Amino acid sequence: MMSAKERVIIGIVALAVVVSALSVIYATHRSRSLFSELQKMQRTRDELDVEWGQLQLEQSAWSNNSRIESIARDKLGMIVPTPGKIVIVKP
Repeated sequence: MMSAKERVIIGIVALAVVVSALSVIYATHRSRSLFSELQKMQRTRDELDVEWGQLQLEQSAWSNNSRIESIARDKLGMIVPTPGKIVIVKP
């Protein structure tokens, strides 16, 4: 027959095992949740990187010198002055 002291020790050990098992379950769940969140963030980062590259290409196209010159000439009626009409202002 087990003494009361042995039963208490077995109860404490059983409780410790259950608490340990629950801790492992929680840690595993938390790890998977965080890994899933990490993957979503990496996907978002990759999508933003692609969008950034597209915006840089678009900015390059919109700021192309020949395009700006064409708009200035066609829409604003601007022309490149002849060298005789250029005046250099000195400070």
